[in-house]
Amino acid sequence: MVDKRKFKDINVSLLGLGTMRLPCETEQKRESNRNIDYDKAQSLVDLAYKNGVNYFDTAYMYHCGKSEAFIGYALNKYPRDTYFIADKLPIWLCDTKEDMKRVFEKQLERTGMDYFDFYLLHSLDNENFEKCEKFYAYDFLKKMQKEGKIKYIGFSFHGTVDDLRNIVSAHKWDFAQIQMNYLDWENQNAKMQYQILEDAGIPTIVMEPVRGGKLALVNDEISDMFKSLKPDNSPASWAMSFVASHKNIITILSGMNSAEQMLDNLSTLTDFKPFTDIEYSLCEKAATIINKSEVISCTGCDYCQPCPKGIKISSFFSLYNSVVSGEIDINSGRDKYNSYKVNPAACAWCNKCKNHCPQSISVPDVLEGKVVKLFMQ
Repeated sequence: MVDKRKFKDINVSLLGLGTMRLPCETEQKRESNRNIDYDKAQSLVDLAYKNGVNYFDTAYMYHCGKSEAFIGYALNKYPRDTYFIADKLPIWLCDTKEDMKRVFEKQLERTGMDYFDFYLLHSLDNENFEKCEKFYAYDFLKKMQKEGKIKYIGFSFHGTVDDLRNIVSAHKWDFAQIQMNYLDWENQNAKMQYQILEDAGIPTIVMEPVRGGKLALVNDEISDMFKSLKPDNSPASWAMSFVASHKNIITILSGMNSAEQMLDNLSTLTDFKPFTDIEYSLCEKAATIINKSEVISCTGCDYCQPCPKGIKISSFFSLYNSVVSGEIDINSGRDKYNSYKVNPAACAWCNKCKNHCPQSISVPDVLEGKVVKLFMQ
């Protein structure tokens, strides 16, 4: 059975199932695909549950709003007191204080739940937190908590270090969720964010431990380096182990969409042994190698969608990364680039995507300065 970590008076599985990238019936990108393959996705939930996973994470917009309904359906066969479900309030979709209640009640309806174990203010940065404060969002969650509809209150974070300090000091939080992996440890101040939360005594949940799958598909140089020390461990296992080696972590969310990925993560986080200094140093070297390849820090979350021009932004970023990291050659990349009906050259610089990117990518600049430049030269 997968390891558990103590949180208040409960034991939470070290591995949590994220439901943003579930198996789908169509080839459309998973994050924005409403056609969840219920049979395959149910099998994943069952496999997770039977191996001790008890933390399941969803959100209002995942799979175009279909993720919440699926996870409620999938968990309905199990006793309610044997698992924890986490959901989130998308404050950017709320125009009034009343909208918060409307969204919350819709989430309970979709999932078929009477309460949420963990509930988060979603994707906070300075702008979203100011809106939360304006609408008294924290007070609303405390009210729901008193009514027994929320057990633990937290937030997920995608801002600057100063934003995090401000949010942490503003209220009493039960937990927080940050993006953390060995690539972002220095690149996006994950190290500093983790330390701020640990110093404040706020237990941490981790998202994107494998960087949207990118750290599972490393180049041969990194793969060979990892295998030289642990020949049987996958690149994804190294990424998960890096995160799990930090003691303030409650659970690590992974958007697994196959039994193979699930079993690999279960193996990694069962009877887990924290990293040695040598293992930490290899992850640091791997991050240096990846940074030299000038990859774009996109995780494929698709918060940038829909694009008014129809550009599949994250798909082009992924294609660019595949070429610069050596996964595919430039000619194959150009063929794929030219197969899309709309390419990045059509960008109108409306900046709607830029304003919604959790990674703070200046999307129009990167599309023109990196993607178009690489494939059109």
